[in-house]
Amino acid sequence: MANIAVDQERGEEIPISQLRRFYELMLLTRTFDSQAVNLQRQGRIGFYVPCEGEEAAEVGSALALRPSDWIFPDYRASGVMIARGMALDTILAQLMASSQDISKGRSMPSHYGSRALNTVIPSSPLCTQLPHAVGAALAAKIRGDDIATIAYFGDGGTSTNDFHSALNFAAVFKTPTVFFCRNNGYAISLPVTQQTATESLAIKASAYNIEGVRVDGNDVMAVYAATRMALEKARSGGGPTLIEAVTYRMGAHSTSDDPTRYRDSREVELMRSKDPIARFGDYLRERRVWTDEDESDARQSMHDQVKEAVARAEKFPHPDVRSLFDDVYAEQTWNLRAEADELAEEIGGY
Repeated sequence: MANIAVDQERGEEIPISQLRRFYELMLLTRTFDSQAVNLQRQGRIGFYVPCEGEEAAEVGSALALRPSDWIFPDYRASGVMIARGMALDTILAQLMASSQDISKGRSMPSHYGSRALNTVIPSSPLCTQLPHAVGAALAAKIRGDDIATIAYFGDGGTSTNDFHSALNFAAVFKTPTVFFCRNNGYAISLPVTQQTATESLAIKASAYNIEGVRVDGNDVMAVYAATRMALEKARSGGGPTLIEAVTYRMGAHSTSDDPTRYRDSREVELMRSKDPIARFGDYLRERRVWTDEDESDARQSMHDQVKEAVARAEKFPHPDVRSLFDDVYAEQTWNLRAEADELAEEIGGY
């Protein structure tokens, strides 16, 4: 077995170990995603935003990043977090708002962040993270830091004010920012064809005189290559890039959504035939770097990883109610301590 493969798009040699890592992380993302939906249906978590069908876009782009780069995700980012190296226990703590949650249960579920991983917790309104990504990139440019920032969002986000404000500011100041749009076909129930009259979303970059790139979001290698080129350009002073990764959201917008009310089942089945995981798995088998035994072992291992992480995560209680009053001031004031005690006493009475 050869130790390298050739990326036909860029003529580069890619280690076989890297190809296997692409696939394993996509598989792990799908395994976790499915279990998270099940947990919500069982009432064990309150809410979840799935990413089934978008694993190639998330994993491929995340693996193109350096550890020093900064991520500004949206709420559909389980694959990005898993590829970035966030532990399943950490992700589950956030979904369960447990005492182990980095954000102390203050964020909605599926809003991940980690200072150790240079990942900023998003807020729920669409694309508010884009100006933040541009601001952080400008600060890095002024300081001379050799980093780039990447902001994730969906096709619906391209209709927001913050999208246009961020692209304009980034273009004017030539910030090292990559805008990564996962065009999954729908902004909740609104098809992208009813959202814009442009032939693509990437073309919107031309209004701000920056590069727009459209890539097959179901091809993990193509996503990786496009994102890496954009990041390299950003770090070298070439300015921002808008990437449109064309993919498909196979499941619901969230666990609060019923896509059968606005989407034809025949469309979904057609897109399932283009599943990025099945597609890349076939490619690896054709290259003889992945076998049926590898597949069986990997799926069992990932199932066990997720199951064990869930079991660990469910052992932790919710944060103490007094933590609600933490982080308001450097040192908690007497009146906040009094309010914390009063609230604890009130809740204790129920």
